[in-house]
Amino acid sequence: MFRSKRADRIKILVWDRTGLVLVQKRLEGCKFVWPTIADGVIRMSPAMFAALFEGLDWRLLRPEEARHPQVAGKRLAVTLLMRA
Repeated sequence: MFRSKRADRIKILVWDRTGLVLVQKRLEGCKFVWPTIADGVIRMSPAMFAALFEGLDWRLLRPEEARHPQVAGKRLAVTLLMRA
């Protein structure tokens, strides 16, 4: 991944198993927010990359708590079997 000096453009090289694809994106009126450089490398998670590519400030993202299904689904299955 490469960025311009003004930080308003990025270029990404992606391998799609048949060759390299160049993706370029330019933001109008704002800049991409980049993580800090450590040892000459920028490290980012997939969520950070997705936010960066969308032009969002990844520092403002918060993880969402996972929702688990409740026991009510079992009752629905029993009701459907009784109707058949």
